[in-house]
Amino acid sequence: MTTLYSLAGNTQKLDGGAMFGNVPRAMWSRWLAPDDAHRVPLACRCLLARDLNGKTVLFETGIGAFFEPKLRERFGVVEAEHRLLASLAALGLRHDDIDVVVLSHLHFDHAGGLLAEYREGEAPRLLFPNARIVVSKPAWQRALQPHARDRASFISALQPLLDASGRLELIEQHADGTGRCASLGESVRFHYSDGHTPGLVMAEIAGTNERGGVVFCADLIPGAAWVHVPVTMGYDRFPEMLIDEKKQFLEDKLARGVRLFFTHDPEIAMADLVYGDNKFQVASPRAELAGLNLLA
Repeated sequence: MTTLYSLAGNTQKLDGGAMFGNVPRAMWSRWLAPDDAHRVPLACRCLLARDLNGKTVLFETGIGAFFEPKLRERFGVVEAEHRLLASLAALGLRHDDIDVVVLSHLHFDHAGGLLAEYREGEAPRLLFPNARIVVSKPAWQRALQPHARDRASFISALQPLLDASGRLELIEQHADGTGRCASLGESVRFHYSDGHTPGLVMAEIAGTNERGGVVFCADLIPGAAWVHVPVTMGYDRFPEMLIDEKKQFLEDKLARGVRLFFTHDPEIAMADLVYGDNKFQVASPRAELAGLNLLA
């Protein structure tokens, strides 16, 4: 029986204006309170699934602790230690116990946790030595050849390490636009989006009869505030495309009763999706998941 756990990764503080695009500060500051430097707190939350297709599966690794101190400060990473490893240890797990790591894309705040903690004079090193690393083919190609606008969002040392590992697994896209991967079979369906970055995938862990599952919303919907369809980030490559993708995505999840899992929301790990007052909204929010039975 599949059970789900939300895992704390390293947290960030980023400029609120960048996180909320063209939303006025007077509005977004009511959703996430900024500090004196106009930064808002952000989680880099991961999702652990036990006994998913017979495997222990980690959805994303957060930002981790691979940055040297100067860059850690520049990118607003709060903790120096690798918090995801501590979160796994609290469940009696090590990084080498993970069978599959699923990445929505390869931006550093989602894939940086694949790397060991920074040590002066040491070369970057991959963790999770026994895991297949699952990512979409377009996201992988983007990481290999980033655009000048988003080059700084990728970790230059990571792609060669993944390629050399022999454990990279690219998602196969089906005719209906969704994808599957060999390691997880029919237990996980991937939904594609290109508005934030080419090849972003949102992993939906199946419920019963196409209903009641949980979807990792990644950067299509970073947190509860972004459920409001017009809200996008300044980091999104194609905001208008993302809005259209988000609307279609939410309509589908609402119709099938799929719950939303948020990676960057500092307070909400998972919530139900409802529609009222002519807009999508969240309901029954959970601050964390601690052994959630997927069918509950």
